[in-house]
Amino acid sequence: MPRSALLVPIALLLVAMVSIQSGASLAKNLFPLVGAEGTTALRLVLGAIILSLVMQPWRAKLDLRKCHALLAYGLALGGMNLMFYMSLQSIPLGIAVALEFTGPLALALFSSRRLLDFVWVILAIAGLWMLLPTGATQSAIDPLGAALALGAGVCWALYIVFGQKAGAQHGRHTVALGTWVAALLVLPIGVWHAGSDLLSVDLLPIALGVAVLSSALPYSLEMVALTRLPARTFSVLMSLEPAVAAMCGLAFLGEKLLWGQWLAVGAIIIASAGAAATIRPKS
Repeated sequence: MPRSALLVPIALLLVAMVSIQSGASLAKNLFPLVGAEGTTALRLVLGAIILSLVMQPWRAKLDLRKCHALLAYGLALGGMNLMFYMSLQSIPLGIAVALEFTGPLALALFSSRRLLDFVWVILAIAGLWMLLPTGATQSAIDPLGAALALGAGVCWALYIVFGQKAGAQHGRHTVALGTWVAALLVLPIGVWHAGSDLLSVDLLPIALGVAVLSSALPYSLEMVALTRLPARTFSVLMSLEPAVAAMCGLAFLGEKLLWGQWLAVGAIIIASAGAAATIRPKS
């Protein structure tokens, strides 16, 4: 493929990453009003509505006996979003994304057994060690926030596993259907935490902005990029997301990382990019 043909999908993917992390930054502005739980509920419900208008999931032929993967995919999506937003209450955006990224990274590494892959494991562990409360950064991060971000990473790995299975069964309707499952999971938690404040009309513009920036726009752009880029190139570029998150956190939230934290984030990015570029699945 000519290099010039790669420029547009690469640009779209970078815009998608900035969009997602800008949406996360915007979501933080809702935390004082409805909490992370309420914000997650608003994002998922509005995101499900927007995705449904585009993907028309009511046309899917559902067989309740074969919906186990779809339900697991939606539950993983809901858990991932909820724990990630809850982690943002106490740790910077860039660190939360870096910790969350260890989930799909571990999943990728488990699928390979080459000696080179141990280099990426060591780098990832080094990055984790420097970020976790017992690590070597100049200022330890909140233990609960770190645990929630790692939990979101576990859900992300499950989201990938069950998303592939559900996608094979339900095709293009999977994302919208799974988002509805996630929304139904998180909505009662959001209502319990925020109550009638979720119905405030004043919140709607910000909540819609979060839903569009964090779901509708980036998912659409990523799908276009994925169809035009080699899978490995796509995965390597996605590894830049923790750095994009850190820059968005700095630009929109004034979150400054210490040099040790930047080093830790960098180690996880290199581990993720290296794994995506070199891993070969077990035969």
